[in-house]
Amino acid sequence: MSERTDSGGRQAPRRGQRVLRVVLGGLSGLLAGAAALGSAELVSAAVRPQSSPVVAVGGAVVDRTPASLKDYAVRHFGTNDKLVLQLGIVALLALFAVALGLAALRLRRTAAAGAAVFGLVGVLAALSRPDHRAADVLPSLAAAFVAAAVLMLLSARLAPAASRAVDAEESAPVAEAESGAESAARSGEPAPGGEDGEPQGPAPEPPASSPPAFDRRGFVVAAAATAAASAGAGVLGRALNDRRGAAAARSRAAVVLPRPASPAAAVPRGAALPVDGISPFLTPADRFYRVDTALVVPRIDATTWRLRLHGLGVRREVEYTYADLLRRELIERDITLTCVSNQVGGPYAGNARWIGVRLADLLREAGVRAPSRGGPADQLVARSVEGMTIGSPVETVLDGRDAMLALGMNGSPLPFAHGFPVRVVIPGLYGYASACKWLHELELTTFDAYDAYWVRRGWSRRAPIKTQSRIDTPKPFATPAAGPVPVAGVAWAQHRGVDRVEVRVDGGAWHTATLAAEDTVDTWRQWRWEWDAPPGGHTLEVRATDRTGATQTSRRTGTVPNGATGWHSVVVTVT
Repeated sequence: MSERTDSGGRQAPRRGQRVLRVVLGGLSGLLAGAAALGSAELVSAAVRPQSSPVVAVGGAVVDRTPASLKDYAVRHFGTNDKLVLQLGIVALLALFAVALGLAALRLRRTAAAGAAVFGLVGVLAALSRPDHRAADVLPSLAAAFVAAAVLMLLSARLAPAASRAVDAEESAPVAEAESGAESAARSGEPAPGGEDGEPQGPAPEPPASSPPAFDRRGFVVAAAATAAASAGAGVLGRALNDRRGAAAARSRAAVVLPRPASPAAAVPRGAALPVDGISPFLTPADRFYRVDTALVVPRIDATTWRLRLHGLGVRREVEYTYADLLRRELIERDITLTCVSNQVGGPYAGNARWIGVRLADLLREAGVRAPSRGGPADQLVARSVEGMTIGSPVETVLDGRDAMLALGMNGSPLPFAHGFPVRVVIPGLYGYASACKWLHELELTTFDAYDAYWVRRGWSRRAPIKTQSRIDTPKPFATPAAGPVPVAGVAWAQHRGVDRVEVRVDGGAWHTATLAAEDTVDTWRQWRWEWDAPPGGHTLEVRATDRTGATQTSRRTGTVPNGATGWHSVVVTVT
């Protein structure tokens, strides 16, 4: 029993060595995971950023996320939903890597095979993406190979030395006994021990110090080299990916938007109300909402960009370059866009000045006719370079509204985050059926033959925007002083127009708000109501009526499948 006590001075070192070995086993797994991601980043620079395993797996997760869960993520995380998803994937990868590192302490080959599972997941995710290419599997394959190799390298520094120490410790008494027996045989004396062969006398003293449980120095050197190589590969891969993006940035910087043949009318005086806290009439590009599935914003070189137009009713397939579109007659319009994920009173609506090519002109030149005029196609499917598909009714596109292939936003070329070089803008439809960014293909088909991305996930095929209104000021839980309090916000009913906005307090009578001047029926309208606020807690509600005479319903519904309904309300405490 002396080996299990402190009398020999050996138990504490052994326990400490075991604990340290376990900790370093977990660290070896983390280093293997970091090496895998660094190598994948480097290889993705030679393929494309979207082929990175984290991006591929994240995209596959988004593709398989139910509409209700996607809506929850947008509602709670907003435009940070993609960052939250990527951080979650990295966290799960870290836990998996630690588990592999611990398993490698006993089962190195099995743990290395587990690293291959990581690569397989990345490969399957890359192949599942709608825009996948054969080369997209290479970063995941490289990551799996590197992870397995690093795991074998580091675990070898932790396991073999300990095994030798155990072997030596177990074989020492045997060797001692054999040595005694051999000596006795040579001298003719009996071997130590009684008649039954049991050893006699005190047990041999343990050595003054035990050999190290593992090759600490070798592990430190290998771990440091792995960390440095992983960081170097990651930094180099990111730099190469940024260099690819730099060419796209140069192509955008070189764009000079021509003067539109049909400029937007001047915003009428009185369209913007002087109220603190109200949404500006035109939303700056850096404050315009962004809701999409792209974990990496595509950065496309406009000089190499191409648009393919084909499908039912197209006389012959057409291809356009960016320069081709710039040479065409351009229109400029103020248009409010709204995301179907926008909750009642939510932030996912914005108004901008867009410049682009009339979509109807391109379709008619290709021979496309509306279904009402005998055309065989009733759906226009827009495809993004990152695999998104957006289906729009052909009848709507050709009904005279200012549907366009947008090239510019608020007087500048489109920002990358909002679709550079070309995106679709169709007023009056929610974004999932009208606002394809990073466009590269237009196909004429039918709703019966094809369901676009979000339709396959439970959203409606046709997506007219519902009449909505929002209180921008006072903010929820504000504490304004008693007396005159401006209540103001925006209302929208794209392609119908807003005719009236009403406000009420604590469920009382409705009061008609003052509407700002209307720009067009495709833009939102600001509104204001002056409230003589008494002290206490109060609930403010707002509703709008569009030009068809339809007033917002009070019935609250969620965003799925075709947009939220209900009145926006704000609770305040007047002091």
